[in-house]
Amino acid sequence: MSTFSDTVPTKYWHALDNGRVQCDLCPRFCKLLEGQRGLCFVRARENDRIVLKTWGRSSGFCVDPIEKKPLNHFLPGTPVLSFGTAGCNLACKFCQNWDISKSRETDTLADQATPEVIAEAAHRLGCKSVAFTYNDPVIFLEYAVDVAQACHERGIKTVAVTAGEICAEPRVEFYQHMDAANVDLKAFTERFYRKICGGSLEAVKETLVYLKHETDVWFEITNLVIPGENDSSAEIDEMTRWIVEALGPDVPVHFTAFHPDWKMMEYPPTPPATLSRARKIALANGIRYAYTGNVHDRAGGTTYCHGCGEAVIGRDWFELTRWNLTPDGRCASCGTPCAGRFEGPPGQWGARRLPVLLRNFIPGEKPGSPLRVV
Repeated sequence: MSTFSDTVPTKYWHALDNGRVQCDLCPRFCKLLEGQRGLCFVRARENDRIVLKTWGRSSGFCVDPIEKKPLNHFLPGTPVLSFGTAGCNLACKFCQNWDISKSRETDTLADQATPEVIAEAAHRLGCKSVAFTYNDPVIFLEYAVDVAQACHERGIKTVAVTAGEICAEPRVEFYQHMDAANVDLKAFTERFYRKICGGSLEAVKETLVYLKHETDVWFEITNLVIPGENDSSAEIDEMTRWIVEALGPDVPVHFTAFHPDWKMMEYPPTPPATLSRARKIALANGIRYAYTGNVHDRAGGTTYCHGCGEAVIGRDWFELTRWNLTPDGRCASCGTPCAGRFEGPPGQWGARRLPVLLRNFIPGEKPGSPLRVV
């Protein structure tokens, strides 16, 4: 049983000759003086070492449909217990969770969210998996690994929703404990990553190649399409060609709609036609599973067999409307395998969201408000 402590030591750092200590978790390589925090805000220098300041503290818990991560080929129709912490190692101007990812108010985070309590909550709520999301889990790697180990002991799988900005050594440790991931490939130019996100395209490409060729992690890609920034046909063509060449045709790609947020309020929402165009380009370049998201598009949300063209998983938003797969994940019409992680019949969770008070699952803790489905 873990004991609660919001500050734990980390191992991905080294001392510099100039008196600073460098964090080696992500390619930002923050170089800190005593008492300083990295850009992510949750990793800090204390007593000449780097520590994680938010172990066991969460920004909130909610049971979601797995398709909302988005993951369309990982245990379809099942509920996933989702949570995040504060902070982020990127500075995306369009961040739709900026109140969490850019939070500097750790005092508002839930206390005593120990790995065992999270695993117990997921088990009692009937969740097949737990997702580290809302902000990037690589910045709370030690906490995520501890939670993953507790979940695996209960037979619960783990999901990372991430931007993929992590260095090679911690990358290995992190993904050893993940069953699935959705990786944001935010654009396909270094200009976009530098100007809009404060990150590196090459680092994300390295993570994607690593996941495909050196792990058994099931992963899907999300590309948030922003008008005037990363929505040109030429960029989408180059990106999807690279995906097929470097990762293969079976990695699902989700083209999702931008809406004005945080520091990009002056930009218009993404037209649905732009997403449809991106999907057509991806399919023409050989990607077998291309989707549209954040818009109502039944065709763009449906999984089609790449052998016969039959709809094998129908979707209307997050509701499953058709299931034409055999128990071992083959098209029931022609027998062609559908890439993914399937366990027999689909779940029946649907589009529901269930906000969760974790203290309801802490032994001896006074229960809070009842669970509420929305």
